[in-house]
Amino acid sequence: MKQIGCTVRHHTIIDVYDYWNRLRGTQDAPLKSELEPSTLGHMLPSLFILEISAEGPVTFRLAGAKISDLFGQDLRDESFSALFGEGYGNTIEATLAGAMRHAMPALLNVTGYSTAGHRAAFEIALMPLRSDDGHCERLFGVIAATTVASWLEVVPLDFLVLDRCRALRNFQGDASAEAGWQVSTKPTRPHGLGAILGRVVSSFRSGSPAR
Repeated sequence: MKQIGCTVRHHTIIDVYDYWNRLRGTQDAPLKSELEPSTLGHMLPSLFILEISAEGPVTFRLAGAKISDLFGQDLRDESFSALFGEGYGNTIEATLAGAMRHAMPALLNVTGYSTAGHRAAFEIALMPLRSDDGHCERLFGVIAATTVASWLEVVPLDFLVLDRCRALRNFQGDASAEAGWQVSTKPTRPHGLGAILGRVVSSFRSGSPAR
């Protein structure tokens, strides 16, 4: 199995990340007009696109059928951060804003809890897309369950809990070039991830380790 950085990921996450990486070439992120999700075939139901909304929260522009089934609803125009439990909203919004502002993909490890009390682990990759003016105002995403469970897509998820978030720096296939950070499952310092992402990006540019 291929790798993103130094950790093996779900094959769907890897394939979609590789597709995004090929599209962007030598740029920080590909143009949104270059994206053709239909070329990803059977992975299409697990894909989504987020965009900055006029109201503030980052919302779903598109969401694949499998994602809608996971949450038991059509997610178009719904807030991405609203999928997470109480207290995570500011942290998630800061993470999304940081990924777009710094044009850096991120990987979220989350646990989903169903309306019936089940739980399952997921990986979510978020990859920035550029507009014609060069700004990143959208994120191309994919979600994949890392838990095998027969109830998934049958019993809706009630909410997600963020376990860990990492910025992915593997732009040139360097297997050692993943930078990451961890957050507690108990939300503290709502804007902590945004601040950490800024330090991570600064450390990449300076060549010194992030603290």
